[in-house]
Amino acid sequence: MAELFDQIDELRRSPGKVAVATLVNTRGTTPRKEGAKMLVGEGGSVLGSVTIGGCVDAQVIEQTEDVLNTNRPRLLELNLGDEEAWEIGLTCGGTIEVFVEPLSADFLDRVRAHTGKGGRAAIITRLDGPVGSKILMLDDGTITGTLGEAALDERFIEEARDAMTVGTSRTLFAEGTRAFVEVFAPSALLLVVGASHVSMPMTELARVLGYRTVVIDGRPRFATRERFPQVDELKIGIPSELVSEYPLVPSTALVLMAHDYKYDLPVLHKALATEVGYIG
Repeated sequence: MAELFDQIDELRRSPGKVAVATLVNTRGTTPRKEGAKMLVGEGGSVLGSVTIGGCVDAQVIEQTEDVLNTNRPRLLELNLGDEEAWEIGLTCGGTIEVFVEPLSADFLDRVRAHTGKGGRAAIITRLDGPVGSKILMLDDGTITGTLGEAALDERFIEEARDAMTVGTSRTLFAEGTRAFVEVFAPSALLLVVGASHVSMPMTELARVLGYRTVVIDGRPRFATRERFPQVDELKIGIPSELVSEYPLVPSTALVLMAHDYKYDLPVLHKALATEVGYIG
């Protein structure tokens, strides 16, 4: 998810509007799952994919021009026929639905802020009727927006809560209407207390696995960018105070590597009273 927001930032810095294409439904054999995204800038920049490249992505890119010109979203149904399937390495093709819309950054910015604190979020997008109407849901109970009808809002909000719990994006059908529920979970966080030599390769591997990495130590001579150039954050100070700045939730792993009881034990005592997912 962090990669998605980085790509959005990259295109927002470029001149012109941006379209977002989201894979919302699949039937048969398809190379990617619901929720896959492609960003297309008005100037021709393309980031991401709704398949894995090839003719189908090219068709979607062609449609983004009309979406940006009219400022109206569109739902596309595309066939991964024999030619396309062969091109992307499949022995047979399925059918996909792709929702293309102008980038609206407000909800996504709020999702980023909330998941950055360890929360979960969902955006419900209506796929028929008033196409593109949305609801933003946060797991703290915040609900913003409407699908256009109170009964629809109530039904899809209930369904979206289940989707957030499971952590899976999917298209849902209720009250004669379809909507896509896109679930956003926080990036897994690795908090390392202790800038030891063992912490160096561990944080490198964690980055490869997609973790956001933070190293905390009270010893400035160890906690340096020369030793930890790849970590997202490097904090110097009292570890038991600094760990409180981060979400100690089930998606967070905490590893105590200071090998110094005056650092490790106060952090351990604090962590045991939280819902942190892993302590090592």
